[in-house]
Amino acid sequence: MANKKKYYVVWQGNQPGIYESWTEAKLQIQGYPNAKYKAFSSREAAEEAFYGSYNDYVSSSKKKAPSKSSDAGPETHPEIVWDSISVDAACSGNPGRMEYQGVDTRSGDQIFHQAFELGTNNIGEFLALVHALALLHRQGKDTPVYSDSRIAIGWVKKKQCRTKLSRNRRTARLFDLVDRAEAWLKTHTYPNKILKWDTKNWGEIPADFGRK
Repeated sequence: MANKKKYYVVWQGNQPGIYESWTEAKLQIQGYPNAKYKAFSSREAAEEAFYGSYNDYVSSSKKKAPSKSSDAGPETHPEIVWDSISVDAACSGNPGRMEYQGVDTRSGDQIFHQAFELGTNNIGEFLALVHALALLHRQGKDTPVYSDSRIAIGWVKKKQCRTKLSRNRRTARLFDLVDRAEAWLKTHTYPNKILKWDTKNWGEIPADFGRK
């Protein structure tokens, strides 16, 4: 009996993505510290997983966020909704290698993370917001989401990523996710409030990568 075809999701690796053979997937995790990947039995399941979080599909303790530069706390800032998700993006150059993440606002525990060969901060902030909303939608939660980007919040409300970044071979995977994010916004409703993080008064958002 022939082996059933598998699809391999690489969330963190040399080139994150969905691969149709273990040979291809293995190249993306070799030499990459703490690579995150998993096999799925269908393309549909792999695509859903790729847009989601590694922690949703693999039983393991949540990874601590790289940094939590905010000194905000319940005692000093009771106005913050602590039972929430905070999102942020970082870019080495703009455009440049980009990554985004979502963390638990209270604890700073990382909930999801994605990295791309080429992108911009604004795209990362936009995708992080949609990622959080889609994750919470699947979980049936009305948890609020914090972002420190007015641009990204505006793009999400308008259901469109208004970037000027060129579509090419290096940005193909990124724009595939952008297209899916826009489609998700246009076909879903959500009860979650998108809140603006007050950096001036609260310090850096808990999802900040600490590279400023």
